[in-house]
Amino acid sequence: MSFAQPLFLVALVLVPLGVFAYVRHERDRRAAAAAFAAPALQASVVPRRPGWRRHVPLVAFALALTVLILALAKPQTTVAVPVERASIMLTTDYSGSMQATDVPPTRLQAARDAAYSFLDQVPAAVRVGLVAFNQSARLAESPTTDRAAVRSAIGALQPSGGTATGEALAVSLGVLARQTDSDGVRVPSAIILLSDGASVRGRPPQELAKRAKDLKIPIYTVTLGTAAGTIQVKRPNGTTRTVPVPPDPVESSEVAQISGGRAYTASTAKNLSAVYESLGSRIGYRNEQREITAAFTGGALALLAGGSLLSLHWFRRLV
Repeated sequence: MSFAQPLFLVALVLVPLGVFAYVRHERDRRAAAAAFAAPALQASVVPRRPGWRRHVPLVAFALALTVLILALAKPQTTVAVPVERASIMLTTDYSGSMQATDVPPTRLQAARDAAYSFLDQVPAAVRVGLVAFNQSARLAESPTTDRAAVRSAIGALQPSGGTATGEALAVSLGVLARQTDSDGVRVPSAIILLSDGASVRGRPPQELAKRAKDLKIPIYTVTLGTAAGTIQVKRPNGTTRTVPVPPDPVESSEVAQISGGRAYTASTAKNLSAVYESLGSRIGYRNEQREITAAFTGGALALLAGGSLLSLHWFRRLV
């Protein structure tokens, strides 16, 4: 919580000063009572006394004063609100290495499931598109609020070929740069890049990351897989050989850092889902300061009313 007018908080010093004055007053009152009548005779002189209850209304008033001072300082809290008219491009690798089973059932299926969860997390007003890539890149679905269309495009991916990360980023940036609102202003955009290996075709992805930074389109990279990942590749003679397909988090980290995004790694399906859920909250929402002065004012009035009612209820019996 923060305050728009923190200077008013100086007035909080009035609360301990008031408490000190009240304690001193009670001490003087007890001294005066002892001088008026001996302790043994006080019960006969004043048979009915409120006891501890006499302090409760004053405590309520002190709390009310504290809350009112806080209200004067205009308290604010940070809340997550959906980003309107934003566009997100899921840029997903479906190269041959995505059939590795080190992330069960396969890397590609784990990526599909996480993407489906991401679509459920993102606010309905946010448009989501899909760029799919192996040794080449293609726009599988333009940014849209039709989640079913994006799900269908993700479900159609089948692993094959090599990896051309730079070309995939070029396609994603080209599409997002043209996303504008009704006034022709480019809407807030971001790229989620999922890949499991280093780029081996096309332009260097770092080059496209610099362009993304210029366009203010952050790239959030997710590196999928483990060092033990392998795939079976057929030889011309019909036999198969085992080929290691370890992930390359270094390249992904460079792309994220250059563009102003953030890099993640995922070695399990559960971890991947957690990353995508985090990204759904990070990209689909923005933090906004909201003033909550009214709530504090209402609380202070409730304390004042409560203290007054208790005082009337308890002390009228002593009159």
